[in-house]
Amino acid sequence: MPTPVHDFTTDIPRWSPYITPVSLEEATPEQLDAMKITPSNKKVSAYVLTLAHDPESLKVRSPLFNAIMYGRDGLASAERELGAVGASIVNRCVYCAAVHSARFNQLTKTTEVIETIFDDGVDAKLEERHQAIFDFAVKLSRAPSEASKADIAALRSAGLSELEIVDLVLSVAIFGWANRLMHTLGEPVRD
Repeated sequence: MPTPVHDFTTDIPRWSPYITPVSLEEATPEQLDAMKITPSNKKVSAYVLTLAHDPESLKVRSPLFNAIMYGRDGLASAERELGAVGASIVNRCVYCAAVHSARFNQLTKTTEVIETIFDDGVDAKLEERHQAIFDFAVKLSRAPSEASKADIAALRSAGLSELEIVDLVLSVAIFGWANRLMHTLGEPVRD
């Protein structure tokens, strides 16, 4: 019997859906078309197969996710991942936190930042740029209406450009949505 995962880790658990995913063998032409562009561009996950129940939304969601998280310009990929980690910590999405913290570690070739975040949570103390990104991700995830000009000024002070700030907002915001989908449609488990 799989065991639900509740602690943050870079060891990526399996996501187990609560509803039956679409079967590739029985998928409609619309579902198959919507699954052509998956977030990782590698395989069709149980999550994507679950989202394929609504092919119209999935067909828009995957390219949007890819553009936000894998865009070439603006915020560095690792920093987008850090924004996703901040959102996922606040939203207690263990699966997303694992996936995106592991990706951050891979891109930065260090584990120190993520270890500090997992040890200290939202109170983690990081170097200035990472701190500004993480703090903003946490604040935006906790209460979007509380984000202010002062928060944007702090990001600018840490060296983020206007495009990088927009990219950060987008990466945090899409994880507000993604975390809620993950929680509602399934759970992270260890077999």
